[in-house]
Amino acid sequence: MVRVLLGLAKLGRRIPLRAGRAFGRALGTLAWHVVRRERRKALRNLAIAFPDWSETQRERTIRAMFRHLGMSLFEVLWLPNFNAAQRERTTIVEGIEPLLKLIDEGRTVMAFTGHCGNWEWLATTVASYGRPLTAMQRERDETEVNELITSIRASAGIRTVDRGSAAAGRDMIQALRKPGMMAFLIDQNIRTESVKVPFFGIPALTPIGPGKLAVRMELVCASMFIERRPDGIQHVRVNPPFAVTRNDDPVEVTARLTREIEDQVRRVPEQWVWMHDRWRERKG
Repeated sequence: MVRVLLGLAKLGRRIPLRAGRAFGRALGTLAWHVVRRERRKALRNLAIAFPDWSETQRERTIRAMFRHLGMSLFEVLWLPNFNAAQRERTTIVEGIEPLLKLIDEGRTVMAFTGHCGNWEWLATTVASYGRPLTAMQRERDETEVNELITSIRASAGIRTVDRGSAAAGRDMIQALRKPGMMAFLIDQNIRTESVKVPFFGIPALTPIGPGKLAVRMELVCASMFIERRPDGIQHVRVNPPFAVTRNDDPVEVTARLTREIEDQVRRVPEQWVWMHDRWRERKG
């Protein structure tokens, strides 16, 4: 599978965006039929979030999710073509001006999002405004895939910090002490310091580290999201930034941002990764 992805990466930049999306939709449709374990897991998790939905409605949503992920794959491979001119043709951006103003005034913004829409397209769009952007990521098991994603981000001017690397803490603090943005995805249950906050009304383990850092360093926080419209246009929304002080509770900051992620998932549930076991328990 990794070799197939790397082979596609060589072609992805040369394939017209519309054709790549069409191929991605077909790939996603195939995945719905083939990856049965992930399909069942996604349907089960969707039922937790939307218990009142019919089985037909859930199946329709997860089918659309697979098609969305297939399109997102080819969009990511195409992203090295992205520039300010492409942004004007392909993407609507709302609410980013206050963030740019804060950075130009010398502030650091801690940006939060989830695995909603095409989050790599979101990062590339934000970076295209010419302000420093650093993304914290959890390293993937496949080294080649990790290097591919990092290189695609680097082509857009995005610096990547691997959460598990020896220099992760130092690199993150350095980024947070300079004007610019540091981006985190906090909508997954991963092996890091976590607290339970509500997600669709159910307590879910959520990384608390970014919230603690925001409070300790009294940073500005903002959530931002992206969704693909039916006509193919990507729609980026940046929520109003809010300042955090040492008097704030990191758990409440994390809960507030998680509520904003949930709001976005409710907007377009087919554009979130329902295969992830968001509510699972972890030993220790």
